[in-house]
Amino acid sequence: MAQSDDYSNSRAFAIVITISCLIVATSAGSFYDEMDITFGGERANILNGGQDLLLSLDQYSGSGFQSKNEYLFGRFDMQLKLVPGNSAGTVTTFYLSSQGAGHDEIDFEFLGNSTGNPYTIHTNVYSQGKGNKEQQFHLWFDPTAAFHTYTIVWNAQRIIFLIDNIPVRVFNNHEAAGVPFPKSQPMRVYASLWNADDWATQGGRVKTDWTHAPFTASYRKFNANANKVGPNSKSTSSGNENQAWTTQGLDAAGRNRIRWVQNKHMIYNYCSDYNRFPNGLPVECTRSRFL
Repeated sequence: MAQSDDYSNSRAFAIVITISCLIVATSAGSFYDEMDITFGGERANILNGGQDLLLSLDQYSGSGFQSKNEYLFGRFDMQLKLVPGNSAGTVTTFYLSSQGAGHDEIDFEFLGNSTGNPYTIHTNVYSQGKGNKEQQFHLWFDPTAAFHTYTIVWNAQRIIFLIDNIPVRVFNNHEAAGVPFPKSQPMRVYASLWNADDWATQGGRVKTDWTHAPFTASYRKFNANANKVGPNSKSTSSGNENQAWTTQGLDAAGRNRIRWVQNKHMIYNYCSDYNRFPNGLPVECTRSRFL
């Protein structure tokens, strides 16, 4: 019965996924207009008139890019197709970050694995330079076979991580309880593909097999429905103020979906790691069910 329910849920989610991808496609920007290549030289390639961007990794270097604009709150969508086959040791990323020692950061990291073993989706939130708020997941699909949409919603109340419009994590603003929350530092969008075989795959036990290089990850259909921040740190996109992301939370359907993901696909939650926090879990772990 449980398998049948999961299958039905997956079929229903697939319909939502298809619709959401179409919506994103209508407003996606060109990588030429939106992004700058930050490292890797020719290992980063913008193709198809700016609609696609490929990052590659070899034994000499990875590659990456960042948004031309800075943002203070918004919804950020990117479609990715991850490194196929033996991706052990590689890390593909899509994240927001400010700069400096006390930086803020909101992370999607995709930790590769040996052939036949699943990717680990690693999420984290940094505020004022402090992170240690990791949650990790295995996916319910093959992220190397086709493009899927990864989304970060960031507003003053919460941060929501979504995959194909399915919420997988919520990090709420608990500043009233003394928990820092990223809300004052503008952030850029970043993406990269790099070698981290000292820790990324099975705790660093499985190393990158360079006979499979170059490794390639594909990005497309970036969309930022967000408040751009100009030179004087004032919003230059006031027309976005009434957009849904400004107050977006989880409705009943969203709560059901995140329960499904966290019950079936979560493999690590810092809020359940009593060995790591022997003197008590972080304050926010007792404040919200969906972190």
